[in-house]
Amino acid sequence: MFENRQGMIVYLHSTKNARALRKYGNIHYVSKKMKYVVLYCAMENIDEIQEKVNQLPFVKDVKLSFKPFIRTEYDSSSKEKEKEYDYNFGI
Repeated sequence: MFENRQGMIVYLHSTKNARALRKYGNIHYVSKKMKYVVLYCAMENIDEIQEKVNQLPFVKDVKLSFKPFIRTEYDSSSKEKEKEYDYNFGI
């Protein structure tokens, strides 16, 4: 049902041509001041799309997001530290 997607940051010379990137994936955000586009694509085709987008004449650089590869489940060690110290002594 849901396909795995990966973000791609595309740096542009001008934001005029940002709409042309719609055929490569879903545009999530366009920064007019810093001249970049956040584009989401399917993870299976990310290498091919990166090469195609990088060859466009209005593109400066393309960088991939590493968010799908970062662990987002964290261990809660704060509860262990709370148990270690008992501040209710002598009261």
